[in-house]
Amino acid sequence: MDPQLRAQFNADFAPEKYAALVRCVNETEKWPADFRISEIPVFLTREFTDEVTRAANEIVKATRTPEFTKHAASAVPKGLEVPNESAHPNFLVVDFAICTEGDRLVPRLIELQAFPSLFGFQLLLLHCMRKAYPAIPRNWTSSFGGIKDEAYLDLLRRTIIGDSAPENVVLLEIEPEKQKTRIDFAATETLLGIRPVCLTKIEKRGRKLFYDRAGREVRIERIYNRVIFDELIRRPDLNLPFRFQDDLDVTWVGHPNWYFRISKHSLPFLKTEHTSSTFFAGEFPSDEKIQNYVLKPLYSFAGHGVDMEPTSQKMSALKNPHEWILQRKIDYAAFVPTLNDQKSKAEIRMMFVWPDDDRNPILVNNLVRMSQGKMMGVDFNIDKTWVGASIALHES
Repeated sequence: MDPQLRAQFNADFAPEKYAALVRCVNETEKWPADFRISEIPVFLTREFTDEVTRAANEIVKATRTPEFTKHAASAVPKGLEVPNESAHPNFLVVDFAICTEGDRLVPRLIELQAFPSLFGFQLLLLHCMRKAYPAIPRNWTSSFGGIKDEAYLDLLRRTIIGDSAPENVVLLEIEPEKQKTRIDFAATETLLGIRPVCLTKIEKRGRKLFYDRAGREVRIERIYNRVIFDELIRRPDLNLPFRFQDDLDVTWVGHPNWYFRISKHSLPFLKTEHTSSTFFAGEFPSDEKIQNYVLKPLYSFAGHGVDMEPTSQKMSALKNPHEWILQRKIDYAAFVPTLNDQKSKAEIRMMFVWPDDDRNPILVNNLVRMSQGKMMGVDFNIDKTWVGASIALHES
């Protein structure tokens, strides 16, 4: 963290400026943010920016080895395989806890996913922060590799829209207007011109899919998939016009198989200086102390099912231990000075896109989640301030 810029920002902070930030976020798009916006960005030093960038690239590189590919082959649960898998994932996100090691801050891998994140919302948040907080230096940015706004949008267009017209691409979700991430769907529609569509509103004829756009039936060529299987499985009430397992004449942007192939399932196989010991529950070594680990279900999201205090008895009661992992506990550093006499903790998500025809994924942006509770989620930070969704800025 850059201490000088943080001190300047806190001295310049005023509740009216935060109110302006929240108004900007909630009134710019057709849907507001259904989660708390933190009062502050995180200002990274050049040293930490270099380290977290290197760490993210190393982990992504590790997912492309023949050894990793062999492990990932068994990651998709039986019966959930989707045909026509792409040659590589279109999105990769790598989550790091920001921790203390000696007298410095370091990133430690928490999770990773080959699944889209808030690519639209983070650009909106950056613009709103600049508007609400004019003291943020103009040469401080959230993007990487010198990518400017238009280049960022071009990468999103090439990845999500490809050679199709925007109207032939849909953002697919379960009841998108009810999702907590709906502000990102709205921002994506504004930026790229693609509509969020509920999967129950799709029409299927033969192998082709269609949706209604202002009274016209429009063919779907590409699906920007935001449907998470865990939620889909928990919604047997949905009347689905097609199955993901159908052989469809569409291109999946963010093919569903990659959601499983690069996920918590990957953690036991990733070993770098920025990872922590992780084991499948059925392979937990007898000489390890279980109280030093967190128990996580493989196929869930947003912290659902995470057990911070696992025991041998709980382990013995697991019906499918191969669907659970034990990850060594990571101590988040309380390192962000605030104005409520309590420092905040943070984790940073490094966000990659990978257009179909490109040789390599590209690190483009980040998001930050801030906390003063036991865990990072909203449920663990009720009635707290200086927590919530944010962004990390660094000197370009």
